[in-house]
Amino acid sequence: MTTLQQTSNEVQVAKDYVNGVIQEVKKRNPNEPEFHQAIKEILDSLVPVFEKQPKYMEAGILERIVEPERQIMFRVPWVDDNGKVQVNRGFRIQFNSAIGPYKGGLRFHPSVNASIIKFLGFEQIFKNSLTGQPIGGGKGGSDFDPKGKSDAEIMRFCQSFMSELYRHIDQDTDVPAGDIGVGGREIGYLFGQYKKLRNQYQAGVLTGKGLGYGGSLARTEATGYGTVYFVNEMLKDKGLSFEGKTAVVSGSGNVAIYAIEKLTQLGATAVACSDSNGYIYDKNGIDLALVKQLKEVERKRISEYVNYHPEAEYHEGCAGIWTIPCEIALPCATQNEIDEESAKTLVSNGVIAVGEGANMPSTLEAIDVFLNNGVLFGPAKAANAGGVAVSALEMAQNSARIAWSFEEVDGKLHDIMINIYQQIKNASEEFGYPGNLVVGANIAGLLKVADAMLFHGII
Repeated sequence: MTTLQQTSNEVQVAKDYVNGVIQEVKKRNPNEPEFHQAIKEILDSLVPVFEKQPKYMEAGILERIVEPERQIMFRVPWVDDNGKVQVNRGFRIQFNSAIGPYKGGLRFHPSVNASIIKFLGFEQIFKNSLTGQPIGGGKGGSDFDPKGKSDAEIMRFCQSFMSELYRHIDQDTDVPAGDIGVGGREIGYLFGQYKKLRNQYQAGVLTGKGLGYGGSLARTEATGYGTVYFVNEMLKDKGLSFEGKTAVVSGSGNVAIYAIEKLTQLGATAVACSDSNGYIYDKNGIDLALVKQLKEVERKRISEYVNYHPEAEYHEGCAGIWTIPCEIALPCATQNEIDEESAKTLVSNGVIAVGEGANMPSTLEAIDVFLNNGVLFGPAKAANAGGVAVSALEMAQNSARIAWSFEEVDGKLHDIMINIYQQIKNASEEFGYPGNLVVGANIAGLLKVADAMLFHGII
């Protein structure tokens, strides 16, 4: 057999192995499209790993890593302000603890179901690995919608949610944080209930806490800042910068707000942002102080923006935000918000870099459009890893009973994002896909976890 034939056979064996695992996941997890999408996006890019290092196939690494170590689903009853009992569903997926305790946010949103939590938890394995911190992958949440609820209703829900979740978490086992619908208010209620039930002050059991009880400076800003730091590394590699660039940022939560803040500091102008109802376009640049007031303080809809800036435009619906010409696009809202057509529109309008601030905000078809057109593309598991990285730094501060300054945490975050970029760039080159950071992120994220799983044996 010639060397070429041998290589061809090795590639085919690796492809067959990966495809077999993908098909088995779909068979065992029917009607879970988001989970299937995440599995396919990641596993397809791992073929070169199994071609070069068949030991991972022999150890059944993929079969083990796609199956959560533990899945928890539970009832969450609570009483609304009218005295009526409401019932929601709670989830916690403890996906992989090979390199540390499970770590991943809690999402409170009507769309939450098993498929979404599993896709988020699976992605979290690779994202957490890339940070270089000792944290495994997990995720959780509920189909509870905090919008329109009073503080008292949210408190009662959070207390009921934690009354079940507390059995499955602690600072050395599983450390939840916030996500969509779960901010400082919700984390506070959850932590208070955990402390009461456990009769212990485990500051490290939750991250994203208030500064007065173990939170970390720069945690609120971390995901947005980190996304911009990552995109900046992509630009620098091409001799480019943010200076003078126009940016579109979807969303108006923590990620979007602080991405806009850092973009502005680095010389770009963000001209659009959104919420679940629609988007605003302000050609003069987004008034970030107003967005913070509306979303963080008053908890109002983004449509209120035009009452203060009548020269700006408000449009119902979210998808149209990607028709606005820009050079930098940061999807920071939710999964699958950029489809193939939106990606083509961005490309035709001159986008040069896309950084995923949200989790899986681009469809597989959209990613192909970006890569095939030479757009610099930062995949979510790398670009938005700053949030969980600073959560790990918060855990470290809690363990040491110390608090670092904002500048210390931000400096560590910046270094982490630079290291993430370098390791996935190197992995993409080593395995034959130079410049493809999607492949690089998946491979670099896998290798650390896979090696730990090998060392641990078949468990």
